[in-house]
Amino acid sequence: MAADYYEILGVARDAGADEIKKAFRKLARDSHPDANPDDPSAEARFREVAEAYEVLSDPERRQRYDRGDRVDIGDLFSNLGAFDDLLRSVFGDSGLFGGARRQDRQRGRDVLVPVEVDLAEAAFGTDSSVAFHAAVTCQNCSGKGAAPGTVADTCSQCGGAGSVRVARRTMFGSMMSIAPCAQCGGTGEIIADPCLECRGRGAVESERTANVEIPPGVSDGTRLRISGQGEAGARGTAAGDLYVEIRVRPDERFQRDGIDLHHPLKVGLAQAALGFEAVVPLLEEGETDLEIPAGTQPGTVFRLAGRGVPRLGRRGRGDLLVHVDVIVPTALDADQESSLRAYAAVAGEEVSKAKRRRKAR
Repeated sequence: MAADYYEILGVARDAGADEIKKAFRKLARDSHPDANPDDPSAEARFREVAEAYEVLSDPERRQRYDRGDRVDIGDLFSNLGAFDDLLRSVFGDSGLFGGARRQDRQRGRDVLVPVEVDLAEAAFGTDSSVAFHAAVTCQNCSGKGAAPGTVADTCSQCGGAGSVRVARRTMFGSMMSIAPCAQCGGTGEIIADPCLECRGRGAVESERTANVEIPPGVSDGTRLRISGQGEAGARGTAAGDLYVEIRVRPDERFQRDGIDLHHPLKVGLAQAALGFEAVVPLLEEGETDLEIPAGTQPGTVFRLAGRGVPRLGRRGRGDLLVHVDVIVPTALDADQESSLRAYAAVAGEEVSKAKRRRKAR
């Protein structure tokens, strides 16, 4: 045999019909010349893939091929309808690279609305109401686009389908494809007497509000999708979706890192040396005590487990990390300076000589 069709499609010799069809769908899209405009070998690969599928998808041809008999499929690419029929049998009327159905083409636009929340609201969840400007179903015509008391006519060009099959010339000869109907603009209907409120569109612009449930654990930039709450579709078709983008206001107490929180704790020189009990704020209401042991060094990090941000869609919380920032005094009064110099003398530390202080007049 001149070509191993099983090898071309990348399937085993005992592959079933569904497996062969699945392999062809992927390879046809990957190797089609339209998807590889800069590859001169794409056409040859696409022809091989199509021929392999034409043989292996037909039980009788496949049986003859497996026996080693000659299989004649003719010139698959020169037949006006044969090749188009092959593609439609695999990809349907949408074509090789897919196509929008009437409902999808006419669906309303998606809407993106920002909403601001506090860090605690983002962490523990909250309910919010968002307002936005978008198209809503026209009440005068109930979204049909036709004036009350009238009805739209079925498009005579496409028979109400919203699309028509057209022949086009390709490198493989004439091929059929699906295109929106030019007469009705893809709606499948002709409105002779349009609604005066929406001018035949079936929707009008209006202010809208939507209630949004913000789940615990969202972060800045998270987008929540609310299906069917976007703009109304034309003439009663499906509405678009509403996307709510979360914007988290800064919190001066915490810096968020994923599900963990970081909090800077300012500690005095004596507190770090001798130890003390610090008070640390919590993301939820309230605060907690944190024991700072004697001799704590600058940059020490204390971890409070389970005091961070809840995991989005999962159980558990992150941690609260407390970073110790030891404050070195920049201005000392006489008593403070004297005490520090006494400590330096006992510790054997060399320090600068004391400067003469001006006497107060």
